[in-house]
Amino acid sequence: MPKITLKAARVNAGLTQKEAAKKIGISYQTLSDYEKDESKIKLSMIRKMCSVYNMPIDCIFLK
Repeated sequence: MPKITLKAARVNAGLTQKEAAKKIGISYQTLSDYEKDESKIKLSMIRKMCSVYNMPIDCIFLK
């Protein structure tokens, strides 16, 4: 199964950072920070992002 980054998952979902952040319930600046440094994201937040992006969590590659 191929793995993609959170940014790629967002783009594949057709969402801008602002649109995705609003659906996730965070600021777009926070989302931008998460996409730059995925090591700081809690698992619960990754699950929420995957739900918004309609992407299984096991398809996400974290840097």
